[in-house]
Amino acid sequence: MVDIAGRKDLREVDLKGADLRGADLQEANLEKSNLIGANLSEANLKGTNLKGADLFEANLKETHLEGAQLIWADLRWANFEAAYLEKAHLEGTKLEGANFERADLKEADLEGANLIKANLKGVNLEKANLKGANLEGANLEGAHLDGASFEAVFLGEAYGLSPDRLSKVKTLYNAKLDEKLLVKLKQKYPYLFEKPD
Repeated sequence: MVDIAGRKDLREVDLKGADLRGADLQEANLEKSNLIGANLSEANLKGTNLKGADLFEANLKETHLEGAQLIWADLRWANFEAAYLEKAHLEGTKLEGANFERADLKEADLEGANLIKANLKGVNLEKANLKGANLEGANLEGAHLDGASFEAVFLGEAYGLSPDRLSKVKTLYNAKLDEKLLVKLKQKYPYLFEKPD
């Protein structure tokens, strides 16, 4: 086990399976680190650099990740239940099967993220950028979508969606969704399909 006490530069460190519950790693550099299966529940990772890190099946329950850099990270099947990801950068991340139940993703950037079969039940996606994200089969029951950008997003087989809930997004320009839902939305909210400024 690597001694991380007081260290901020932890690039490419191997912390596979490590128990880091409640650890204070605020603004640490964990770029390209191996955190597969690590327990980071209730840890402070505010502003932390996790670019390209491998957090496959990691536990991030109730973890503070506000403003964290998770670009190109592998977060498949990770647990983000009730985590704080406000203004986090998740562009191009692998989030297949990740659990975001009750997480706060307000103003997070998820452009091009892979959220296939992700659990986004009750998640706060207010003003989040999901441009080009893949939400195939994702659970969006009770998700807060106010002002979120769904430009070119793929919503095939996603569930927990309704015309009323999707009417709150900023845009659905070039979005791919269920034909029945698409027809209802285009009839009632045609402005959502106009090219954004």
